Amino acid sequence: MRPSERLDYDPIEGRPALRLPDGKRMVVWVIVNVETWSDTDPMPRTVLTPPAGGIPAPDIPNWAWHEYGNRVGFWRMLAALDRQGVTASLAINGQAVEHYPQIAGAARERGWEFIGHGFTQKNMQKVEDERADIRATTRAIEAATGARPRGWLGPGLTETWETPDILVEEGYEYVCDWVLDDQPVELATRTSPIVNIPYTQECNDVAMMLIQHHPAREYFQRAVDQFDQLYKDSADSARVMALVVHPYIMGAPHRLTYFEQALQHIRAHHDVEFQTGERILDWYLRARPAPWPASEQGSLVAG
Repeated sequence: MRPSERLDYDPIEGRPALRLPDGKRMVVWVIVNVETWSDTDPMPRTVLTPPAGGIPAPDIPNWAWHEYGNRVGFWRMLAALDRQGVTASLAINGQAVEHYPQIAGAARERGWEFIGHGFTQKNMQKVEDERADIRATTRAIEAATGARPRGWLGPGLTETWETPDILVEEGYEYVCDWVLDDQPVELATRTSPIVNIPYTQECNDVAMMLIQHHPAREYFQRAVDQFDQLYKDSADSARVMALVVHPYIMGAPHRLTYFEQALQHIRAHHDVEFQTGERILDWYLRARPAPWPASEQGSLVAG
């Protein structure tokens, strides 16, 4: 199924209004991405290029750059989220659950949601067996948390032609890869529909820091500007905003403060709440104006 065949064009202007409970007008969710990078394969992202060019193996500086995030940056970020009282969603590789058990434990103790993020940080189009990869990720998270993950984020937002179909068949209820709306949308699959919850490429530290090469303060400025506009937009119908961070990027000493300042700005608005992806899903399934027939809801009501 082509991407354009999975959903109809539905402009946000003119839609029936979505209402959040308790007079809230907007929900924000924070997604912390924890990944494993192979120490034998070429690094998917680099901070330094080798003096003589080529693809070194092992690539110590770039592997260590990422590993710093899991050894140090994550814990700095965790402290900031604790200070701001934010319960995050942890998008984690299945292998990272096994490699970094203390990270998984800290997230579990705080009631964070675990989102499947591929078994390793590898393009889903290059995974040998996509269904097996999804199943291995599910098993790793379930073993660590006692619960199956309900949401999925493809590594680098990558999907194959069949990813939404396989996800539904493997019990997933929502996906985050389709960054095309400020409200949840419903995607057709060959069985039951799946919900896409708004994620972000703009308020994403990979895009800002590693691709566009902005200074660290850009994260705060962009997050605040995006929030302020979405807050205005939410006057008549609820909006969802995502903040995406990676421990090796925003967990760096010179960047973390701008992430926390953005959280502080948002927290100052008492009609906005922080939530996890699964809580946003539960709200949307109750609030959507035209629910699917019960025969079509499938796993979406099972959680």
